[in-house]
Amino acid sequence: MSVGTSKLFEGKRILITGGTGSLGKVLLRRLLGGSSGTPSKIIVLSRDEAKQHALRVEYQHRKWATDEIIYQNFRESLEFRVGDVRDFHSLASALRNTDIVFNAAAMKQVPTCEYFPFEAVRTNIVAAENIVRAIVDLRLDVETVVGVSTDKAAKPVNVMGMTKAIQERVFGNGNLHAPNTRFVMTRYGNVLASRGSVIPLFHDQIRNGGPVTITHKDMTRFLLSLEDAVDLIFDAVRDGRRGETFVPRVPAAKIIDVAKVLVEDRSLKVTYTGVRPGEKLHEILISEEECPRVRVSGRNYVIASILPELREADEAPGVLTEEYSSERETVTIEQVRVMLKERRLMVGQQNFERESEFLR
Repeated sequence: MSVGTSKLFEGKRILITGGTGSLGKVLLRRLLGGSSGTPSKIIVLSRDEAKQHALRVEYQHRKWATDEIIYQNFRESLEFRVGDVRDFHSLASALRNTDIVFNAAAMKQVPTCEYFPFEAVRTNIVAAENIVRAIVDLRLDVETVVGVSTDKAAKPVNVMGMTKAIQERVFGNGNLHAPNTRFVMTRYGNVLASRGSVIPLFHDQIRNGGPVTITHKDMTRFLLSLEDAVDLIFDAVRDGRRGETFVPRVPAAKIIDVAKVLVEDRSLKVTYTGVRPGEKLHEILISEEECPRVRVSGRNYVIASILPELREADEAPGVLTEEYSSERETVTIEQVRVMLKERRLMVGQQNFERESEFLR
């Protein structure tokens, strides 16, 4: 795309599914900030009316500082819609008159997906098919759909990863049936301090006097912030070709090092609880099978579609020769310390999301 980042969303009508989740809320804040253009309409779609009400109240009563969001047209341009992405009619109604769709709705807790696999199928796969089917069957003029995937979709061993891997394929295939709509994907690892992630858990355990629990001493994870995740999504909208998957080049760390940094000099016990159902020791963002289809775009890797119909004839050969795994190059414990301090994630800094708090 030739559109500059500063005007990427100018005048666009945008739908965020799962818009009251950790990612959805930061995405909403960034869109309202206007640094990439001012959308004419943003619809937040989710099933949880309580979270929608809390978010609506935050925006109605928050006093914007001059260096934050200045947004004068809230009532006319920001709409909260209760609906379920697993229901075709609910989703089709929300998609009408939409230019860009960010599909952030997901079942993402690995053990939960293991115990309720078909619920994960309905949310992570059926919802994606509903989006494609509504656009195709109702001939909707949607310009771009961005699917939000996970490192667990690469060489998946758990239900969450399996369903997200199929979601990637559903959206990729959508490009063949909706030629006027561009479907692109983003795939990234653990988001620091998002709801349900390990850092808020460690904070609670430390404040309660321990023990700090870790599933396995060798476990590693890719780490990025919610801001980084939104940057990746914006990059995909700006630069993505049909069927491509955008992957950030981000650091990886040992989870034991994250725990040690947060514990600091406190005398707390660290215990190992064992790997949870469906959990990997190391995460993979790009598999070796995908390496021949990888190019570099700015700060990201980009995986071309597996479908030859969607690949560009002039694509450069793959830039990776081995899988992109969190096990291969972990940062030092000092680098972890710097990373957490910079993002104000040390115990006492309070810069992570809770159910009752507005993100940042």
